[in-house]
Amino acid sequence: MIWELMLLAAAVFCLALHYQHERTRNQAFYKRIPPVSNIPFVGCMLVLARFQPDNLHLKFQEFVSRFGKSFCALLLRDLMVVTADPRYVEELLSSQKHIQKNQLYWLLRDWLGEGLLLSYDRKWQMMRKIITPTFHFKILEQFVDVFERQSRVLVQKLSTLADGATTVDIYPHVGLMTLDVIAETAMGVCVHAQQDSKSDFVQAVNDVTNIVATRFIRPILAFPRLFKLLRPQQYEKQMEGIRIMHRFTEQIIEERRTALQNKYNASTESAMSAEMLDIGLKPRMALLDVLLQSTTTDGQPLTDAQIRDEVNTFMFEGHDTTTSAISFSLYLLSRHPDCQRILFEEIRNHFGTDTNRPIKYADVQHLTYLNCVIKETLRLYPPIPVIGRWLKEELVLPDVTLPPRTNVLILLWQILRDPDVYTEPERFWPERHLENNERANVFSNIPFSAGPRNCIGQRFAIFEMRTVIVQVLRHYELLPFGVPIQPSIKIVLRSKSGVNVGLKTRAYV
Repeated sequence: MIWELMLLAAAVFCLALHYQHERTRNQAFYKRIPPVSNIPFVGCMLVLARFQPDNLHLKFQEFVSRFGKSFCALLLRDLMVVTADPRYVEELLSSQKHIQKNQLYWLLRDWLGEGLLLSYDRKWQMMRKIITPTFHFKILEQFVDVFERQSRVLVQKLSTLADGATTVDIYPHVGLMTLDVIAETAMGVCVHAQQDSKSDFVQAVNDVTNIVATRFIRPILAFPRLFKLLRPQQYEKQMEGIRIMHRFTEQIIEERRTALQNKYNASTESAMSAEMLDIGLKPRMALLDVLLQSTTTDGQPLTDAQIRDEVNTFMFEGHDTTTSAISFSLYLLSRHPDCQRILFEEIRNHFGTDTNRPIKYADVQHLTYLNCVIKETLRLYPPIPVIGRWLKEELVLPDVTLPPRTNVLILLWQILRDPDVYTEPERFWPERHLENNERANVFSNIPFSAGPRNCIGQRFAIFEMRTVIVQVLRHYELLPFGVPIQPSIKIVLRSKSGVNVGLKTRAYV
């Protein structure tokens, strides 16, 4: 035991010497990007110990107020730079070289494998090229029909709660709807999640993201063996959740593979429209169809593991994030009746009083105030509030250079609420997006990230948001019921207290 303590003390002493050497050698760097603690290693660990998913946004805001828009921490020998400076963010995100995700993302590898979110270099470039055509606007135009139909199921399910008196946590209801949408549009199958309100998949997503979110802010739990040793029950719960999600997607892949073998024969090939041929896709071809029929750069079909990783990635990115965005939109409208009234008038002027009229692609893309509401929701409550990169080589910024092997965290939450850019940044004010903000640049409003690794599905998400919000407001008035939201960053933004609203059947006069 005495030898172990001596070795530990020696290790801490060596780390302290290394830290002090780095501080002395890089005084100019630390002047620009101050450390959050002057106590080597232990100090940073003590700082992190105060972080929880439920206070992450507040702690980062506290640090921005104390240290400025950029600060850093040295964990073991790894440098972590945290920034909310749009100048730094522009240099990093617009780079074609620095596209590797932050090492914290590795905690998702058991779940998402080497899918588009986690891959980099040639593998990422290959898969991005394969998947990008599935988000052509002509494909999205057809998906609006799915958005419309599944949002109509949501409206019907909510009807029993629309008594003008009941508090409704809208998040789980929207979550089941977005699962139905992503399964049908991206995977080509119907899972009827809204009819199965106790979906194992949805529960598994919640369990795994909750656990991984805790591991994000507890560096010692990032190591799989230590996580298994120190938190055995959480480890087993995470692995069981991943098994459930993998079984779910593997079943979808097999069902779709069989369906494709029976469906695409010579007659359907000859019936393809010239317009769809121009973009290299068949009508209503789901993402999974593309993966099943695609080949790598050397002409080989994608492996089952590659297909599964991309399917899991898209189920994660296209389900939970969209659930967050839609739920917070409805919440904000319930708390701002004047904004809700203006939006409803815009909807009624366009659609009239016939709530049975289907919503089409052309309907939702030109509703000006709706677009402002969505932009303002994403500004205040971005579904992914923090993103990250890992630097394979140095990054030269306007007034400082980040060394290779630096982990960078980008605080989208703080960037989108920057008082230097936005007047009354905490206020929900959709009208701000009707005018040009001279203090903003392209990287001041990036809820979907930006640059070569921006969110490939952002147009998909926007059109789904537009359709669902229109559908709900056509049928219901949203009321400010229930406790306020308590933001919780569990990879995706959620609320510890639920996303609560009241519903009252809309009266047309």
